Amino acid sequence: MRQDHSRSHHSTHTTPLAHHTTTTETRSSAMRKAPLIGRLAVGAAALTAVVTVAPTSTAATSDTPPPGQNCWATHYGYIPPGAYTASGELFDNNANTAATSLSRSPQLPFGTKVKVTNVANGRSLVVRVNDRGTFGWTPSVPKCLDLTDGAYSRLGGVLNPDSGHIVVKEEIVR
Repeated sequence: MRQDHSRSHHSTHTTPLAHHTTTTETRSSAMRKAPLIGRLAVGAAALTAVVTVAPTSTAATSDTPPPGQNCWATHYGYIPPGAYTASGELFDNNANTAATSLSRSPQLPFGTKVKVTNVANGRSLVVRVNDRGTFGWTPSVPKCLDLTDGAYSRLGGVLNPDSGHIVVKEEIVR
């Protein structure tokens, strides 16, 4: 195949500022010649994008229901064998353990013991916090704990991955 050596070695591009083919050197001069209002509009759009994604508040949010308020406890569901918890323990889906939210404030330290009572049937047990989760809560759905399937069942919860939650009261017993 024959090469055409008559072309320049500069790359060519079509720019939105100039609707003709220009070389790399002329693109920068085209930017300098662009109307000031156009450059300001681009800058304003970029600034708006930054302001839009900036947080509106620096106050810490809490995933902890106020003391004495009932909250939802859910269950893990299937966890593959050999998985580890955030505390570094080998996960045991039959143990009396639980995860709390990463954004819970104040955070419950690993090893904290929590008495969990199923409000519907009065069953209770003590679980030990050994994991963290990314679940959150809203005032209408205050989720406080993610229990192992074993602990959840012992409290009378029905294991259902689509709607598995029970209303509980939690009490820290340390």
